[in-house]
Amino acid sequence: MLIRIVKMSFEESKIEQFLENFNQNKQKIRNFEGCSLLKLLQDKNNPSIIFSYSYWESEAHLEAYRNSELFKQVWSTTKVWFNNKPEAWSVDTIESLA
Repeated sequence: MLIRIVKMSFEESKIEQFLENFNQNKQKIRNFEGCSLLKLLQDKNNPSIIFSYSYWESEAHLEAYRNSELFKQVWSTTKVWFNNKPEAWSVDTIESLA
């Protein structure tokens, strides 16, 4: 299981547009082969910072998504609203307590 975290920073005036676009595509992303969880998180102190948090069965599944037409369409729309360069991490769980 691979966890992908992407930090995105938006122009404040573009947050609603981003959320509308995300809502139009979230089920397609979540249902993409290999994706088992998709979350969108917003920083409590800076609402312009939004994180996507997703679980992927493998790095190959994530790469298939990143090379898909769906990703290209979503990302090309999203990136014009950024006010800073996005950051991304692929991480493995070391421990998880519930």
